[in-house]
Amino acid sequence: MAALLARTLSGLLRSPLSVSLCTRTTNVARLSGFIQAAHPFYVGSDPAKLAPAPAAFCQLSRCGLLQRVSALIPAGSQQPSRTLTYCSLRKGKTKTVKSVTQRFMRLHCGLWIRRKAGYKKKLWKKKPARRKRLREHVFCNKTQCRLLDKMTSPFWKRRNWFVDDPYLKYHDRVNLKL
Repeated sequence: MAALLARTLSGLLRSPLSVSLCTRTTNVARLSGFIQAAHPFYVGSDPAKLAPAPAAFCQLSRCGLLQRVSALIPAGSQQPSRTLTYCSLRKGKTKTVKSVTQRFMRLHCGLWIRRKAGYKKKLWKKKPARRKRLREHVFCNKTQCRLLDKMTSPFWKRRNWFVDDPYLKYHDRVNLKL
């Protein structure tokens, strides 16, 4: 009887079903219920004691770490990455993250401004009031400004003067501590 159970478990471990079991099964009772359903003639005192724990089940089935962890991470979410080069190969200086300079603008006072998210997406289904709100600029908060300063080189932090600058009245702020 024990040999039959061992052969059954080893057959389960080789099947592709075991990968889905080891990634999704967290309850030992459900696993033991699966063993009983697969072999109805199996009779034991407590099948939960005989069934392996899910972690041990994954180690036995030799499914990779990525397969075990992939069930925990939602498929649509991706961790943000800041590809900041601290020391360049040619001059040994920090390099600017290009997406920061494309999406944000630094004012002379140290604040950063940005456009609202979705300001050019699916405008045909948005009402005019919402389209107007999306065209507005938003100030970044203190921690975001500090992070964006770390992601840019000193070149982008210096003062620039442009002819007919539309942001001229926003560059200098009074009574502002950063």
